[in-house]
Amino acid sequence: MTSPLSVIILAAGKGTRMQSAKPKVLQTLAGKSLLSHVLDTCHQLTVDETIIVHGFGGEQVKSEITNQYAQSSITWIAQTEQLGTGHAVQVTLADLPKEGQSLILYGDVPLVSCQTLAALKSANTNGMSMLTLTVDNPFGLGRIKRDQAGNIEAIVEQKDASADEQLIQEINSGIYCVDNALLHKYLPKLSNDNAQQEYYLTDIVKMAVAEDINIIAIEPEHTFEIEGVNNRQQLASLERTWQGKLVADLQEAGVQFADPTRVDIRGTLRAGQDVFVDVGVVFEGDCVLGDNVYIEAGCVIKNANIGNACYIKPYCVIDRAEIGDGVDIGPFAHLRPDTILSNNSKVGNFVEIKKSTVGHGSKVNHLSYIGDATIGTDVNVGAGTITCNYDGVNKSQTIIEDNAFIGSNSSLVAPVKIGDTATVAAGSVITEDVDAHALAFGRARQTQKNNFQRPTKK
Repeated sequence: MTSPLSVIILAAGKGTRMQSAKPKVLQTLAGKSLLSHVLDTCHQLTVDETIIVHGFGGEQVKSEITNQYAQSSITWIAQTEQLGTGHAVQVTLADLPKEGQSLILYGDVPLVSCQTLAALKSANTNGMSMLTLTVDNPFGLGRIKRDQAGNIEAIVEQKDASADEQLIQEINSGIYCVDNALLHKYLPKLSNDNAQQEYYLTDIVKMAVAEDINIIAIEPEHTFEIEGVNNRQQLASLERTWQGKLVADLQEAGVQFADPTRVDIRGTLRAGQDVFVDVGVVFEGDCVLGDNVYIEAGCVIKNANIGNACYIKPYCVIDRAEIGDGVDIGPFAHLRPDTILSNNSKVGNFVEIKKSTVGHGSKVNHLSYIGDATIGTDVNVGAGTITCNYDGVNKSQTIIEDNAFIGSNSSLVAPVKIGDTATVAAGSVITEDVDAHALAFGRARQTQKNNFQRPTKK
């Protein structure tokens, strides 16, 4: 039977060096909060209980996370005094099950992977396992001291380390998997008899060693998995490191980036082969690109599915849209939520489309607004055309059937239907349905006044 697993996330730090009214764990990396990264990783495991220890800005943290994870059961515990990491875990004891194991994580260490945590849990066969890392420059970090047999015997802080101990390159990450029975046994025994007068979580390692518990240490695949965030510089550095990892994974899958350092992925991006992404492109939420997609500079793509062989010209914004194969978009197009572009359709310069379907082979090329509309196949919508879908109270539908031709600078006042192969003359205001194969125009007759004198300044 699998041992129950709890997750304890320490998220009480104020983050003074961030110089922000927002709690540190709500600062964003790759489009979501540091704490959300940790929670999302934990949700990939089978977790029986999630406990978050909060402090500064706790109500703000609780509100944002509760709204974001409305379906998740989270136990919130306040650490009213900041008395060290040991104390932060101590305050969970009343709510922590006495059976099973606990992963101890940090809300400001956002990028530890699910694979690493699963390995850490599996390694805990004797009561305790911990995440360590061998680094070139361990200055300022707690060293892992081992005996001659290679067993962990202590964690030595920089200020307490001897000259020989300072040469140790294996450092403590602070991330543990511990049997709950040991936490209930050791945490009440922690002492703050030290220069900082704080309760150190590392003391549970000393207690375990004294009871001959063999503590297993594993190392993560990537150094960034144990990197914490304390200031804006560290946040920016970790952002670029993480972006580099996301880009590298996509390059292995066949995506070409004009400059791998000038792209941002704030969510998930799946892409086919022979995709090209130019500089300054931002992906947000969950995005999918088919094969042979070409995206030019400065585009922002959010929660969109883009089919094969699409060409997206510069500075387009695509938000929650479904795009078929062989579609041309832009430049400077804005596709708003619930837009569907069928195969081989085309949306051009400065066109905005919202909650509409554009049929196979249809074109909306220039300076147009299409809202709450259904456009059939092989329709041509002329420059400057708008669907007048809002009367100030209600939104109404415009239907344009197959093969219709809408002349430039036309206004289609919804609700209205343009029939199959109908033509709307340029400059028309259409307020009634147009029959199939008919020509409709609604504009004033042109008049001319000869020898007209323009007004002049007095």
